[in-house]
Amino acid sequence: MVTRQEQREQRREEILRAALRLFVRKGYAGTKVGDIAEAVGMSAGLMFHYFDSKEALYEELIGLGVSGPMAMMGEGAEGGAIAFFEGAAAGVLGYLREEPFMADMFVLMGNALMDEAIPPRAKELLAGFDVNTPTAEVVRRGQREGSIREGDPVALSIAFWAAIQGIAEELAVYPDMPCPEPEWIVDIVRKR
Repeated sequence: MVTRQEQREQRREEILRAALRLFVRKGYAGTKVGDIAEAVGMSAGLMFHYFDSKEALYEELIGLGVSGPMAMMGEGAEGGAIAFFEGAAAGVLGYLREEPFMADMFVLMGNALMDEAIPPRAKELLAGFDVNTPTAEVVRRGQREGSIREGDPVALSIAFWAAIQGIAEELAVYPDMPCPEPEWIVDIVRKR
């Protein structure tokens, strides 16, 4: 039997997913509270029982988009460099295959980083979003180990994450397209 709290969490998740889809398709400014409410089959007034505002909903999505990758970066601090890249590529691409929500999150984050019209709190959250600095440290470690190719560590980090970003964006638009194999992405940084 589903508890009232579980029902509330399920409904909240449904709102987040619908809002994400709309923010990706229409942008932050172009998405209205009524659009989100309509997408989940509720009144705008009822939606405010779950989120205080459109801004709060957007900020929560941005918070999710920042926390996942940054948690992954913490995991890169230990172990071999290639193991980090293999795990990151396999984990992200696997999730992209199983969960369209993930592809939309990549699009949302890419758009948010360039959108000057987003809420101030979302901008604050994004200010701490930096996967390239910690990934460059993993690259440097791998270069010392001999497992990562020579080259600028930040540029190699950008190449790796840009490939992931591009794949996610492609799958957000064309969800039935085949997903590249993780090792193809790891080969961007792997020493041959």
